[in-house]
Amino acid sequence: MVDERKLIARLLDQHRSVESQAKRVLGSLADHEARASLEKARVDWTPGRFGSLQERRERLREELATLEAGLKKHFRLEEKSLPSLLGVLLVRAFALQHREILREIEESRSMLSEAKLEGLERDALLVEESRVQQRIGVVLRLVEEHAANEELLLGMIGAVLADAG
Repeated sequence: MVDERKLIARLLDQHRSVESQAKRVLGSLADHEARASLEKARVDWTPGRFGSLQERRERLREELATLEAGLKKHFRLEEKSLPSLLGVLLVRAFALQHREILREIEESRSMLSEAKLEGLERDALLVEESRVQQRIGVVLRLVEEHAANEELLLGMIGAVLADAG
């Protein structure tokens, strides 16, 4: 039981780290700092905002890569460690969400790489910048919803283990 409580505590700590990474990704444009950074990146990506398009694009790419790396590490730990605690089917459901999140991150990175922003007239540039911002918003929503689902379940199981221990 002690090991299971430690595992839950570790996973919840990782959620906080993933959230930090998601914030950083938003900062370039959200499991707390990553989402805040991503949020700031997304704010920086506000259509029509002044600043180097290349700099903003590169910052957003870096934040997405950091978020992706942190999520992959966290997802591997969950998928390896949680089946005995939550059951195989529930962990497989989480794995489906994991793949969806990683796919959305990859699609966001592809969109950034393929977007031709330089040389566009103002209206076209605003449309493209808005598309990028919306795409990053989808990633953050998925990460936040997934983290909330996991935190709810892990919190409930942690309470049961504490009660039993």
